Amino acid sequence: MGVKQKSKSLSSRQSDLSNSFYQLEVLSNSALAYSGVENFEERIKNAGYDEGILPGKIEIFQINIGKLCNQTCAHCHVDAGPDKKVENMDRATLETCLDIVIGNNIPTVDITGGAPEMNAHFRWFVESCSAAGIKVMVRCNLTIIMANKKYHDLPDFFVANKVHVVSSLPYFTASRTDSQRGDGVFNDSIEALQRLNNVGYGIEGSGLILDLVYNPSGAFLPGDQSELESEFKRQLLRRYDIVFNNLYAITNLPVSRFLDYLIESGNYETYMTELSEAFNSVTVGGLMCRSTISVSWDGYIYDCDFNQMLDMKSDVKAPHINDFNAESLSKRRIKTNQHCYGCTAGAGSSCGGEVA
Repeated sequence: MGVKQKSKSLSSRQSDLSNSFYQLEVLSNSALAYSGVENFEERIKNAGYDEGILPGKIEIFQINIGKLCNQTCAHCHVDAGPDKKVENMDRATLETCLDIVIGNNIPTVDITGGAPEMNAHFRWFVESCSAAGIKVMVRCNLTIIMANKKYHDLPDFFVANKVHVVSSLPYFTASRTDSQRGDGVFNDSIEALQRLNNVGYGIEGSGLILDLVYNPSGAFLPGDQSELESEFKRQLLRRYDIVFNNLYAITNLPVSRFLDYLIESGNYETYMTELSEAFNSVTVGGLMCRSTISVSWDGYIYDCDFNQMLDMKSDVKAPHINDFNAESLSKRRIKTNQHCYGCTAGAGSSCGGEVA
């Protein structure tokens, strides 16, 4: 069935928060939304990281291939949607990304969006990475598989290229899923998961990895990841005969549409205080920004996907893939701001779930 959009993108609403500079002003305790929590950089220094957060070896080359999406989810930090037809990576930029990954022996490419499958060069890029022996992860919103006949073969395409599929599913019930992602999302997601299971994804011994991503529906931290995984596995198997490998519990960061939600609902100060009080210095060593490079649709380099959405480019002289320099990147200091409390709260949060 078709998905009825839950909201509109910030840019289509002409919201001030569609401007990354304005978002940073808000996070820096502007008059619009004051949180009063300690400056994150000072918090890190007080935790013993006098030089800030420093990078390790690049293990994952994450590419936001474009903001075009068949959904407009209420909490999307990318502000993706069907209206984002311009912000999509071209073939030349993807070719440069491929050269970098091969030339620097980066083992994993993580493709995200938007709905990355909607990029015109998506299949070529996946096939090229696979042929080069690079592990490919695709962050699939599931409903794209059901959105149009031209996407119905995606499960078979993923199998042919041994893609590691990471799929969003806010909850195992329709009401909570659709309230966050749009009416009809849950039913389409369930059918897409069943199609993935039918070709071997999530089946023990198949070697085809299907992981799910859970993020809270409101202004609160996710529960224990292992407990959530057990409950999701039990409920999805019992209700829909669906199996999967792992569940990643991800904290909502105060960026883009979720920041808008926090301000509109009057939860900004409370949520930022909750994140700050849950700060856990043990998480710093496992933060994704230490092992991941994030590349935007137009080729700029960032320390993580969230910094990308705030236009906080990596702290190197030329932060663009046309001037990619692994040595320079290895010596940079990772940029931080108040949103980074989201990745260091509790057990931590990353594109791979908990970090501590």
